[in-house]
Amino acid sequence: MGMEQKSLWQIFSKGLLAENPIFILALSLCPALAVTTTVINGLTMGLTVTFVITTNNVVVSLVRSFVNPKVRVPVYITSIATIVTVAQLVLQAYFPDLYDALGIYLALVVVFAIILARAEVFASKHGVVESFCDGFGMGCGFTLAMLAISAIREILGSGTFLGMPVFGAGYQPMLMMVLPPGAFMLIGYLVAATKTWNHHKEQQRAKAARVAAAKAAATATAKGGDE
Repeated sequence: MGMEQKSLWQIFSKGLLAENPIFILALSLCPALAVTTTVINGLTMGLTVTFVITTNNVVVSLVRSFVNPKVRVPVYITSIATIVTVAQLVLQAYFPDLYDALGIYLALVVVFAIILARAEVFASKHGVVESFCDGFGMGCGFTLAMLAISAIREILGSGTFLGMPVFGAGYQPMLMMVLPPGAFMLIGYLVAATKTWNHHKEQQRAKAARVAAAKAAATATAKGGDE
């Protein structure tokens, strides 16, 4: 893998776990609480946000040289609103049930903090390819988080997965998992698990760096002794 490809992969992959929008950055928690009662709703919202954030990053990157910094936020919001409107019309035309299920939260995608944050922090300062990878990575991380939350909530709260029964007829659903407080507690546990995983990976990288440094020092010492 070349240096450029490796750099693009790092830009993309950081949104999956290291800077996951929900579990690490704690952005756009409203849909994570409100629309994750079923897997299909969580997946639809995740894919919608992925489309919006990726497309908006590309648009912002393309026009960044022409936008006056004083009006950049209104321009970003206008771009996001246009893209969200397109997504709404597509869902309303071809998937009306999903459109109705997501309700007002679909329109609120316009003001999701993660979308505006990536436009301001990354896309406004980088090229199109890098901005695409950043937006797509953040969108995938958001979708994975929504899937994890909705899968656990649907299985425990309804006893189903994608509408199909998972447990026997005698299963008593955990109604707490269908309610927002249950989602809030679940997100807390998933945040803790994600941060623990990231901490473990950081320790592994630090250990590998120390080992590499020790080997380099030993090699340098050996060469000095030979001379």
